[in-house]
Amino acid sequence: MVQVCVNGRRGSGDGAFVPLSPKAMAGSAAEAVAAGASDIHVHPKSPCGEDTLSPKAVAATLDEIRSRVAVPVGVSTGAWAEPDPAARVARVHEWSVLPDHASVNWHEPGAEEVAAALLERGVGVEAGIWSGTDGAARFAASPLGPRVLRVLAEVTDPDPRSAEGTARELLAALGAAHGRPVLLHGEDGGAWPVLRLAAHLGLATRIGLEDTLSLPNGERTPSNARLVREALVRYGVRPS
Repeated sequence: MVQVCVNGRRGSGDGAFVPLSPKAMAGSAAEAVAAGASDIHVHPKSPCGEDTLSPKAVAATLDEIRSRVAVPVGVSTGAWAEPDPAARVARVHEWSVLPDHASVNWHEPGAEEVAAALLERGVGVEAGIWSGTDGAARFAASPLGPRVLRVLAEVTDPDPRSAEGTARELLAALGAAHGRPVLLHGEDGGAWPVLRLAAHLGLATRIGLEDTLSLPNGERTPSNARLVREALVRYGVRPS
C-alpha cells in the first residue's frame, strides 16, 4: 500500500503547491489517487492555515475529499493541533463527520485516551511510533495495541546517510507490533531511503508533501501525484 500524506504541518511558507483549503486538498488527493495512491492522510487546516481538530474543519475536509475519491481518508490528531489531551479527546467526540482512520502519536501525552475515543467512535487508529522517542516501548505495553488498524513507523531522521539504519532500529524496537500491519516512512532527506527500504521489505509506505518536498533527484516536486508516481515507478512500491 502507498498512502499519500497530502500536506502535513506545512503551510503557505512551503510553497503555493501545498494544499491548505479543503478544495485544494481534495484536488491534490484526487490526482494522487489517480497516480496510484490507495489511502489518504491529511491535516485539516484552520482559515489561517494551521492544523486543527475542529469539527467544522474536519467535516469540510473529509466531505470535499470524499466527493472526489473513494479510498479511505484519515486525519492527524497531533498534539500540536490541540496540546491539552482532554481537549483533544473532546474534539474527537465532537466530530460530526468521521474519518476512516486517524493517526495517534504514541509518545504524546494522552495518546491512549485519544486512541480509545477514536475506537469508541468506530474510527481506525494508526499508531504513530516515532524514532527517537519512547513510543515503541509505550505501544508494546499498551492494551490497545492489538486493536489498532496499523502502526505508522515514522523515521524522524532526516539524514539520507543514516535514515535507513534508523528505520531498521525502529522496526527492531517495534518487534511483533501486536501483530498489526506496519507502514514505514521517513521525512525530508530520509524520505526516499526509507521508502526504498519499505519497498524492499514488502511493507506499506507513504509519500507526499508532508514527508518531503523533493523528488529523488533533489528537484522540488510539483505535486503529491508526482511523488506517488516516483514511489511506484522508481522504487516498485505496490499500490495496494
